[in-house]
Amino acid sequence: MLIVIMRINRNNLSNIRPLTPQRSLLLSTIQEAGTHLDAKELYRRATEKDARISLATVYRSLRLFKEQGLIEERHLGQLGCCYEVKRLGEHQHLVCRGCRRVIEFESPLIRKLVAEVQHKNDFCVTRIELYLEGYCHKCKEERKEESYDIRVRRSEFRGRDSEI
Repeated sequence: MLIVIMRINRNNLSNIRPLTPQRSLLLSTIQEAGTHLDAKELYRRATEKDARISLATVYRSLRLFKEQGLIEERHLGQLGCCYEVKRLGEHQHLVCRGCRRVIEFESPLIRKLVAEVQHKNDFCVTRIELYLEGYCHKCKEERKEESYDIRVRRSEFRGRDSEI
């Protein structure tokens, strides 16, 4: 069951936005995804449940959810902008260049680094956005096999050249 309270800016009553059925569907789709979604993937999943949702509605709702502090927008390199439900506590991301999977992680080293940077620079960090690109275990193993196959084919090809 999805329970959402949209924040109201009491200084700007014209900014009140109701939680419409379409917005509710989009937010629950993000929550249930179990992964980071870009706008087009959110649109694809949402239209499976309600074909009346437009891509423009998705983009407007994402902007509103961000403004309300319900979701976070992450810029994850080749993946572009992805969205996830806002959580308490900082976490970072590993992005696989092979399968494009996003893996979340937490590290006390990052907290130590931030504390050191703040102290040394008399600076107050309000947000950390760090992602590391590479290859997950599965893709790393596949790349090893591909590299091996290429080396074998090259050596076989060179062997044919010497026979000619």
